[in-house]
Amino acid sequence: MSAIPTIDAHAHVLLPAIEQAVAGRPGLAEHRELDARRNGPASLAASGQMIKERLARLTRVEARLADMDAAGVDVQIVSPSPSHYHYWADPELARTVCRLAGEGTAEHVAQAPGRLHGLGLVPLQHPDLAVEALDHALSLGLKGVEISSHAPGRELSDPAYEPLWARAEETGAVIFLHPFGCTLDERLDRFYLSNIVGQPVENAVALSHLIFSGVLDRHPGLKILAAHGGGYLPTYLGRADHGWKVRPEARECAEPPSAYLRRIWFDSLVYQAPALRALVEAAGPGQVVLGSDHPFDMGVDDPLERLRAAGLDPDTYDAIRGGTAVRLFDLKDHR
Repeated sequence: MSAIPTIDAHAHVLLPAIEQAVAGRPGLAEHRELDARRNGPASLAASGQMIKERLARLTRVEARLADMDAAGVDVQIVSPSPSHYHYWADPELARTVCRLAGEGTAEHVAQAPGRLHGLGLVPLQHPDLAVEALDHALSLGLKGVEISSHAPGRELSDPAYEPLWARAEETGAVIFLHPFGCTLDERLDRFYLSNIVGQPVENAVALSHLIFSGVLDRHPGLKILAAHGGGYLPTYLGRADHGWKVRPEARECAEPPSAYLRRIWFDSLVYQAPALRALVEAAGPGQVVLGSDHPFDMGVDDPLERLRAAGLDPDTYDAIRGGTAVRLFDLKDHR
């Protein structure tokens, strides 16, 4: 391993125990019906086949390590599959889901110490339980938690989440913002638009709520890592800044929205070299980390090759390859 390890900050694990725990529970059928409406039959069928084909890579550590070696990745930050959020669950079941997510991920990464680190889950639908779930994840040695872009009836700007942001800031925990499901619903139910378009939309909306509501002003030490390069937000900052200047209701944040990209971290999963260069220019070279979305089909098997293709200067290349993630996730053993 080189002085600066290559760190993939966006990878997933599938935890069957969670799905066993929610099976047959009130609310699951309605959740699945909504998911079916949002994705459409063709995408549901294709996704089912994709998961079947990649199940070993989602569950077996030896398969994960083989993929990492093939891609030149030294370390992965592993988070539960977003399909495990289950934000429909009641408080008791939500506690169980988050406990199983934390314990299952911790058990998985413990099989390859030094090469794997993990994240847990918190129940966004029950903000009063979020700090408890974060603390449980941290007690297991996990580096933070993964959240979606919203919970039913709640945006990330909701004041009910203030204790979560405060606790994450206090502990140095990373909040990995990874959407699952888009509220544009049936408008995106063909051509896999639910993911292709929906995920970047949800990233942009969620980050905008965090920025415009002043969450990042109140919690300047909060570590937010946005999947998928932050979605559409970094590519259209001029409109956000203009709205902040001319609309009084958009002035709850202290600075123009573009300034807050220097306080958020983003993964490199934007697919093309020009898009990665634009993200680095918008957010700054110290705010981007390597990300692959391993092993899903919307991820990439060659994140390091795509980083090389961007033609960035050596310092920026090394920062994205691993230097920034070492600091973000406090991986002292890898310095």
